[in-house]
Amino acid sequence: MTPAKIRAILVDDDHFARERLRALLEAAGDVTIVRECADGVEAVEALRGLDIDLVFLDVEMPRLDGFGVLTEIGAERMPPVIFTSAFSHFALRAFEAYALDYLLKPYDDVRFVAALDRARAQMQVRRRATAAEPPDLDPRLVALLEHLRQPVRVTYPEAVAIRTGSEYLVVRTGDIDWIEADGNYAKLHVQQRPRLLTKTLATLEKEVLDPNVFVRVHRSAIVNTTKIVSVEPNFHGELTLVLRDGTRVQCSRRHRKRLEEKFYFTT
Repeated sequence: MTPAKIRAILVDDDHFARERLRALLEAAGDVTIVRECADGVEAVEALRGLDIDLVFLDVEMPRLDGFGVLTEIGAERMPPVIFTSAFSHFALRAFEAYALDYLLKPYDDVRFVAALDRARAQMQVRRRATAAEPPDLDPRLVALLEHLRQPVRVTYPEAVAIRTGSEYLVVRTGDIDWIEADGNYAKLHVQQRPRLLTKTLATLEKEVLDPNVFVRVHRSAIVNTTKIVSVEPNFHGELTLVLRDGTRVQCSRRHRKRLEEKFYFTT
């Protein structure tokens, strides 16, 4: 009896990558490509509407990436999947951590054959399953989904190393009182001692400063909220912030809302 053909879909926004996979699968001889999808949204539609045995799933795609497809479909409805990737270090770490099959572009023939053989074995197990005894969920996909659902924890530097001649002066971010713009530079104030840093306020706000601690209070000023000891209302909705060392920093009406989210103002 001739074994049933494997019904596969190719999901990749790169036309040439799909062509290469198509050639490898034609050489394998037992795979029928029932659909090719150029993004994750098309893949979700195909997976919900077609009887599919195997998915080749690219990670980096527009509209919805490969991990997004997995999240939308769920581990319980996902056929065996072989992930593909060109350069995503995060993706490769995830694949290795959960022992998932993946192909790194450009595709290697030996690795392709090994991944397809493992997928065939997985499909045989699924085909032997019955309604009374359905196949077990792939624990690797379940674990990956749990990982993807966890919030990404962003960490921020504990200190800033400022170049001073041939050395670097280390300033702990928690010691910074406030920061003011100085053209394309930023001036860090620590106990009333300014330190010039060759970064803009926008760069510091985005890459260095923890938003749970530091708040932009003016287009030219960021304040460490743990250093504020009092707030004085001014005209037109503006505020004056008084810091522990006595420094007074203006908070514009435009940025006042962000500060109010950090404090509970009583009436």
